[in-house]
Amino acid sequence: MSTANTPDTHELEKELLGFLEARTGTAWDADTDLFDAGGLSSLFAMQVVVHLEKTYAVAVRGADLRLDNFRTVRRMAELVARLRESAAGGPRG
Repeated sequence: MSTANTPDTHELEKELLGFLEARTGTAWDADTDLFDAGGLSSLFAMQVVVHLEKTYAVAVRGADLRLDNFRTVRRMAELVARLRESAAGGPRG
C-alpha cells in the first residue's frame, strides 16, 4: 500500500521540512536527496531517527533503519506513516 500523497504524509513532510530547516538553516524540497545535497550526515541522520521516534511515537528498528528511508523528506514521511499504520494494527505495505 502506498502512503504517498495522503494528507497524513503531506503534514508529516511539512513538519519534517520545518525541523530540517531549523537545524540546517536551509530550506529543503521534499524530494531532495539530503545525503547528496549535504543536508544529512550519518550522525545527523541518527538525530533525525530520534526526532521521528519521539515526535511521532514510532520505533524505527531493523530494516527500517536503511539509509534509503532517510534520503528524502518524502521517504521519511512515508516511513512514519507506514510505522504508525503498522503500530495501529493496519495492513503492512
